[in-house]
Amino acid sequence: MADRKILVVEDHKDTRELLKYNLTHNGFEVAAESDGASGLERAKTFQPDLILLDLMLPGMDGLDVCRRVKQSSELSHIPVIMLTAKGEEIDRIVGLELGADDYVVKPFSPRELILRIKAIMRRSADKPSKTPNVWERDGLSIDFEAHQLTVDGEPAMLTATEFKLLTELVTGRGKVQTRDHLLDTVWDTHFEGYSRTVDTHVRRLRQKLGPYAEWVETVRGVGYRFRA
Repeated sequence: MADRKILVVEDHKDTRELLKYNLTHNGFEVAAESDGASGLERAKTFQPDLILLDLMLPGMDGLDVCRRVKQSSELSHIPVIMLTAKGEEIDRIVGLELGADDYVVKPFSPRELILRIKAIMRRSADKPSKTPNVWERDGLSIDFEAHQLTVDGEPAMLTATEFKLLTELVTGRGKVQTRDHLLDTVWDTHFEGYSRTVDTHVRRLRQKLGPYAEWVETVRGVGYRFRA
């Protein structure tokens, strides 16, 4: 895990320094910014392996930063952990629906946070198992190593989470994937009561699949299945 890069975007100086200290002592290279606009620009130049993003930031807030990261072709692959004092359910749901990979509520345990960071980085580095490098059918092509979806010859821009979801559905095609299973495998954790974030990501994935959207079938009351 040494030399992996983390960008901290946090406006509270003491929290920012605490994060920098703990991350550095765990072998990470750390860059830090105190506002959203600066954090977004630093992400482009620093190209971190993960972003720790506070929600309540001056100017551009954390949700807006997350949205722009996940819409950017050069940044969308970077995992994001939302770090905030706001613990209400709606804030967690919004963060996850924007593409955040995890959500940690302050006050937090630095040890637990480090474990979550390592789990997300490990998951991001994993290659899809028991799959070919490229899967193709009709006008749909998925390059698992390049993390690239092509629809009728045109590349479709997926966030890292959307691509993980697509990979899970395609590699398990023909089988029903429950929402709980998808939360556990795609997000690498279980968000109690947040199954609606799976529905949101599936809806966005279908939009990007275009004419092949119907290949992701809804199994009412259970979950989803990619047509075999």
